[in-house]
Amino acid sequence: MTSRLRCALSLLALIMLLQGCVVSRVHVREATSIVEQSQPAGATRCKRADHCPTPSPLMAAAEDAMHYSTAKHPQHVVTLLNSGEAALAARINLIRAARRSIDLQTYIWAPDDTGKLMLDELVRAAQRGVKVRIIADQLFSFSDPEQLARLARVSPNFQLRLYNPTFANAKTPPLEFAAGIMCCFFQFNQRMHNKVMVVDGTIGITGGRNIEDRYYGWDPSFNYIDRDVMVGGPAAREMATSFQHFWVHKRTKRLTQLRDVNAILRDTGVQPVHWTEPVYEHPGRVAKVRRQAEDPSWLGQHILDHTLRVGPVEFFSDFPGKTDNPDRKRSLELTEHIMRMVANAKHQIVLQTPYLVMSKQARKIFLKLHGDHPQPRVIVSTNSLASTDAFAVYAMSYKHRKRYLKDYGFEIYELKPHPADLPVLTPPASDDNTAAATVPPSARQDLHRTRRRNSPAPLIETQGMRIGLHAKSIVVDGAFSMVGSHNFDPRSDHYNTEAGIIIYDPRFARQLEKSILRETQPKNAWTIAPRQPKVPVLTYINQAIGTVSEHLPLFDFWPFRYATSYDIDPGCRPLTPSDPKFFQCYHAVGDFPGVALPFKTIYTRMITAFGVGLSGIL
Repeated sequence: MTSRLRCALSLLALIMLLQGCVVSRVHVREATSIVEQSQPAGATRCKRADHCPTPSPLMAAAEDAMHYSTAKHPQHVVTLLNSGEAALAARINLIRAARRSIDLQTYIWAPDDTGKLMLDELVRAAQRGVKVRIIADQLFSFSDPEQLARLARVSPNFQLRLYNPTFANAKTPPLEFAAGIMCCFFQFNQRMHNKVMVVDGTIGITGGRNIEDRYYGWDPSFNYIDRDVMVGGPAAREMATSFQHFWVHKRTKRLTQLRDVNAILRDTGVQPVHWTEPVYEHPGRVAKVRRQAEDPSWLGQHILDHTLRVGPVEFFSDFPGKTDNPDRKRSLELTEHIMRMVANAKHQIVLQTPYLVMSKQARKIFLKLHGDHPQPRVIVSTNSLASTDAFAVYAMSYKHRKRYLKDYGFEIYELKPHPADLPVLTPPASDDNTAAATVPPSARQDLHRTRRRNSPAPLIETQGMRIGLHAKSIVVDGAFSMVGSHNFDPRSDHYNTEAGIIIYDPRFARQLEKSILRETQPKNAWTIAPRQPKVPVLTYINQAIGTVSEHLPLFDFWPFRYATSYDIDPGCRPLTPSDPKFFQCYHAVGDFPGVALPFKTIYTRMITAFGVGLSGIL
């Protein structure tokens, strides 16, 4: 028997074994009893009915909007959170301001400083009497069953559940990961991509940010440009309702229903947990953001000064278990609303997405818009190979550049890995690096694995902090906008559940459009444009071969693509590729500028050649 056959048989046996390994009701009841006996009874740190909230100008503004709202004339306060620093401070401020409840759902919860800080703040809120509920997608969150067993006992007010766990486990080893793909791919592949936090049903935050250092500028080597919206008013109730749908859904599992966590709880028995301050890699920055979250003047300058009072705001979320009932009315709620927004555009669409891979429905809409008279202008901000940490998805965008430029009329700007005109992010100061030595080895290993999960391509030059794009936003006709978790790709359309907020206000649209367009400027992005025809006959032959190659499902290896990347010449002003003077002011810098070693470019070309059928999965 060959080693391959033995491996396949072993995997098949594992699949059959794991499919029957649901935690028995007896074991769930036993673990639940242990948790209830371990939790401190009546040991809340606050005896007041309001659970001792910290005064918050953010919450006060939301309560004011809620007070003056009516069914016919809703009132909201909305704040665009472009800065990771402000986004984290706002979250901490609202957690401390909670009086009744905090509901939080996320796709990633990492064991780094951000993950520890958020967890500590939420546990402390629960200990003063606030009802705290967390839903995290299992694939990239809380992979330590021992930690989950402790969290299950920490407070009767603290509950954590995992969405769609593979084979009812909190931790998924590589073999189980492979088994999950083989035995039940559609369920395994459907993830909860929502990022939502709601406090007291009055104010919430939603957008693209997960709970991980790189979303808040704290990673030592690679951080994201990302975006959230904080909204106070009736839309927060819609966010709370959406959370409740996920909380009670069959794919959302209690900790006692997870095989590995359940076994630990039953093995250790009744065991009270004494919550202590986490050990941070960089405690200085944690202390700083906590001070900012309590400082009314800092909050005023960095958050409230940019807050707008608006009217109608809508929160949309796909239904949990999206792939189970794709025809159910709410299953694709956000996707369908985005498509209607785009289809009704008359003048201009400004789109920002990490992954420029269009679904079939989106392709039809943009093709129709390009045939309209007049044609709406479509500006797209996305990643380059040098800035992305998802090169396989980038390969699909690279494959269809001609379609995007010629058939849909896109103006495409790909982010540089070291954008010059954006705030400079620097690693934490070395004087608090000594704290990292006290982090337990197991925690450092988990953190190392998290950071290596998505490794960007090596660069020719390193110029300090490296930046990638993770924001998902759209502005239509300068009138209404959407910020959320939807990547405008087939995975977001058909597999992952997504959430987003739609704001019908031109002032907010201007704020968002300005933010996106800043990231398309020549200092920050390369322009994608057709290759300059130097030898006309050869150029036309090359384009013809490239077109045929692009439409092949396999073997799309033709290296000379229709379009390439351009950078601006010194002394020139920014121009669009349609401008007759474009080639006088821009020079080609290659298909994958900035990327050092050939491995990622080779992989990219291989995915381009063979991966067209995987676009929805990637």
